[in-house]
Formats: sequence, structure tokens, C-alpha cells
Amino acid sequence: MDLRPTRIPDVVTIRPRTFSDARGHFFEVWHSGRFAEAGLSVSFVQENQSQSAAGVLRGLHYQIRNPQGKLVRVLRGKIYDVAVDLRRSSPTFGQWVAETLSAENRAMLWVPVGFAHGFYAEELSDVAYVCTDHYAREHERCVRFDDPALAIRWPTRGQAPILSDKDLEGTSFSDAELFP
Repeated sequence: MDLRPTRIPDVVTIRPRTFSDARGHFFEVWHSGRFAEAGLSVSFVQENQSQSAAGVLRGLHYQIRNPQGKLVRVLRGKIYDVAVDLRRSSPTFGQWVAETLSAENRAMLWVPVGFAHGFYAEELSDVAYVCTDHYAREHERCVRFDDPALAIRWPTRGQAPILSDKDLEGTSFSDAELFP
């Protein structure tokens, strides 16, 4: 398993070692010891799965209380996965990092507590993610995906993304509730 910090060191890209043969393939998604060796001593309490049509953009979501760390992977399709640092005390506050995750490349992204998370489905995509805390609707927040202060370069190829009402009503980065 190859765990590598991104440009924002707390966000980590994970590339599992895959064993393939004529029958198919096998790889470890989560191994507490290997993650702990890389400084990621976390435990998960909830697993979620979503399906998104091509052109769907979800996010940027986070929970201000009961914050969640997320290990994100793609079971089918391809997404552009984004994490935005919302920790005021962080040297990377307000910065974002993105990785392309796909069923083909099997890459995963660790999005720690204190970050907003979102993704753009480049094709029909099934996304699974395990979380370090339970979902709490009353604490969920959303920052607009297109906030000019963040200037995220989504790969929409000039097409308007498909958004939920919640994501359409997201707040600006300057008005968002943030982490210390």
C-alpha cells in the first residue's frame, strides 16, 4: 500500500497494491497498521455509498460538529475528488487539493477532519467512503463549489454541473462556519 501526502500534507492519496490474475484482482482497502505507520491512526464508524450520473457535482460538504474524516474510493466510474482546508489555524487554510479517483486506478483519498469534501462525476460513478464519525444532518454545512475565493478548477468541460438543492444553496467561503 502506497500512502503519499498531497500538496496539503494532511490529505493523503492511497494506492493499494493489487494482486491480479486471470480470475480478477484483490487489494486491501484499509489496514489499520499500515495507516498508523503513515501517521493515520483513525477508526471508522460508518460506511456510505452513493451513485452519481455523469456531470453530477456533490459538495462541498462538512460537519461543523461531529466532524468526519473520510476515506473515499470509487467502485465504478471516475470522479474528480476535492478537499478544502477549513482549519483557520492551518498553514494551508483555504487551499484545496484534488485527485482523480477511478475504479481503474483504484486510488483512494483520505480527507481528514477539518476539511470540506466534494466531487465531480466524470462518468456514471459509484463512490464508497468510510467515516470517522456518524452523519448528523443538523451539523452538516455546505460551501459553494464555485466560490471565487476558492477558485477550484472542476473538469466540467464548460458544462453546468448537476447539483442538488442543498448544493445550490451552499454558503460562500467567507460566510462559512470554520474550524479553529
